[in-house]
Amino acid sequence: MMHPLAFFSLGMNMARLGLDAQVVIAERVNRLARGDLAAGVEATRMVTEKALAMAEVNARLAKAAAAGTLDKVGPDIVKFYGRKVRANRRRLGK
Repeated sequence: MMHPLAFFSLGMNMARLGLDAQVVIAERVNRLARGDLAAGVEATRMVTEKALAMAEVNARLAKAAAAGTLDKVGPDIVKFYGRKVRANRRRLGK
């Protein structure tokens, strides 16, 4: 079981993830709206990244289920997605 104060940290990480994701979505929509070659590259990258991230999360969930630690994997998944989204935010912000 998670320590009660760990929920605060998890909540803050989820809030940051949500805000960063909104920035990434806005930047991607802006790029896709141009309709040029870079938009096609971005669309391909976006779909590929999502498929790879989903596979990684599924693997983590399966490993946690096999170990009986599903209650502890949530914060790790939020951190994983957070790193991916922040990397996209930095890349798209250039």
